[in-house]
Amino acid sequence: MYEEFYGFQASPFNITPDPRFLFLSRRHREALDHLLYGLQERKGFIQITGEVGAGKTTLCRALLEQLGPSYKTALVLNPFLTCEQLLWLILVELGLAPDSQDRMSNLQVLNEYLLEQLSESNDVVLLIDEAQDLDAELLEQVRLLSNLETDQRKLLQIVLIGQPELRDLLDRRDLRQLRQRITVRYHIGPLSMAETGAYIQHRLHIAGANSRPSFARGALRKIHRYSGGVPRLINAVCDKTLLCGYVMGSDQLNARHVRRAIRELEGRVQ
Repeated sequence: MYEEFYGFQASPFNITPDPRFLFLSRRHREALDHLLYGLQERKGFIQITGEVGAGKTTLCRALLEQLGPSYKTALVLNPFLTCEQLLWLILVELGLAPDSQDRMSNLQVLNEYLLEQLSESNDVVLLIDEAQDLDAELLEQVRLLSNLETDQRKLLQIVLIGQPELRDLLDRRDLRQLRQRITVRYHIGPLSMAETGAYIQHRLHIAGANSRPSFARGALRKIHRYSGGVPRLINAVCDKTLLCGYVMGSDQLNARHVRRAIRELEGRVQ
């Protein structure tokens, strides 16, 4: 509704992980640098964590766009799988055709593919999002996949992306073998007040904003206080604030608009 009113070419505060809108705060830039370093140096296991809505999936999408043709990737978004289903999904993501649900048969297919990619100087990367939901058996399967190697290098690099609970999960004694293999780790913290304002301006610019609308300083403070610097919550409250501005016919969005937006988000509007 408000897109036409403000002259946007796209909705600036969608919560979908669109890499076009990725705002590289200091923490997001460092997380991306850790990912690229770990992959380029073939460190084997990489762990990225952050709170719900911190932008982990968007960062993952941006990483996939930056990797060149020498990287073959498999992205697992739903970790609620059996070991057999996980292996089957990895093969499908890599463009292979698994013949059955037999784990050993499909493991052989994967190993042959990895050796083929090695001969072509390609790297194969498995990315698992929402990795905090992996159970112990599945994490052990992931660890065993990292055993596919030659004398010189790992054949499969693995990136675990998840909420802070992933760190607690990997601290379990029965998972210490996996934890010891993770040599690159980074936790994405919330945006600062200054970064929150820059984040909002960045998304408005990408959406095609041309000097309107504008968020007053008081509005930005209230948005940051409510969201705690979490990008997904910033998106939610900014989306509602723009809708309030549209309804009131205003280009200047102030704390009053944000307060109304927050009330609507929390279902407190009568």
